[in-house]
Amino acid sequence: MLQIKGVPGSPYTRKMLSLLRYRHIPYSFIQHGLGQPAGLPKPKVDLLPVVYLEDENGELQATVDTTFIIRRLESEYAGRSVIPADSALRFLDYLIEDYGDEWLTRPMFHIRWHYEADAKMASEVLPYWGGITASDEEIAAKTAAFRKRQEDRLYVVGSNDTTAPVIEESYRRFLESFNALLQTAPYVMGERPGASDFAIYGQLTQLAQFDPTAVAMTLAHAPRVYAWVSAMDDLSGLEPADSHWRDLDHAGAALEGILKEMGRTYVPVMLANHAAALAGEAQVHTTVAGKPWQHATFKYHAHCVHWIQQEYKALAANAKAAVDYVLAGTGCEKLLDSSPQ
Repeated sequence: MLQIKGVPGSPYTRKMLSLLRYRHIPYSFIQHGLGQPAGLPKPKVDLLPVVYLEDENGELQATVDTTFIIRRLESEYAGRSVIPADSALRFLDYLIEDYGDEWLTRPMFHIRWHYEADAKMASEVLPYWGGITASDEEIAAKTAAFRKRQEDRLYVVGSNDTTAPVIEESYRRFLESFNALLQTAPYVMGERPGASDFAIYGQLTQLAQFDPTAVAMTLAHAPRVYAWVSAMDDLSGLEPADSHWRDLDHAGAALEGILKEMGRTYVPVMLANHAAALAGEAQVHTTVAGKPWQHATFKYHAHCVHWIQQEYKALAANAKAAVDYVLAGTGCEKLLDSSPQ
């Protein structure tokens, strides 16, 4: 039985738990802070969730990158795949998954710690997930320190008074484009979910259904999206078929809205970060929606751009042509250029 450790407030934990239920992969969920079986290794990077997988010697290893974990599970558990069989559609799924993981987490973190009501709720509730039996006095002592630590990290996602409206407007536009997409099919990838669905779902478990300001935005602009998050929680009863993936010939029209939003926000930030990392610069400077943008350079995000470009390079000529056609004019095509930005 697969072992996974995480917390309910972690979008990536929720991403993996929903995926495991959908794929019918038996698992044991270890809630972080509520005890852990002895002998489990520690991850090299302290992130959640941690999934314990065997290495080539049969020894358990603590792994934390959900994108690679999902693909490892594809090779070890047959059936109910979340990776489209068509290589062009598979690339689009990969790209949108990265957007969910690496951009939607920005409005999630920003809104949670920028607004008083959200910060108060998060700082008072989240510490209990690490110790449900803790006394109110213990939690009160943790709350102030936890809140300060998180608010001090807002710069990490590029959140400040200048970028606040940029980030919030990006979430509003995402809601509108995702709401439109869900009117064409119940999932990003068609009549069955892809990895991108679970990435978006993970962030929305917090944005759409926990943080008060983001929840209000979701209900005001896209109650359909609020409902979708609840439906995504457990898809173990869905019976997928090969024919349920999106028809690539019509995917462009369905995905256009979300791809254009990605091109407007996610792409320029990822490319600026990639350029800063290559130049050895500590800070990223660019513009998003006409507003100045700055945050600390992330090596991991630079790797993400490299991996996307490698995935694209590996496509056959006909699949590249199909991807090019879908991405043309969205802004996302700029990510495919491997020359220094």
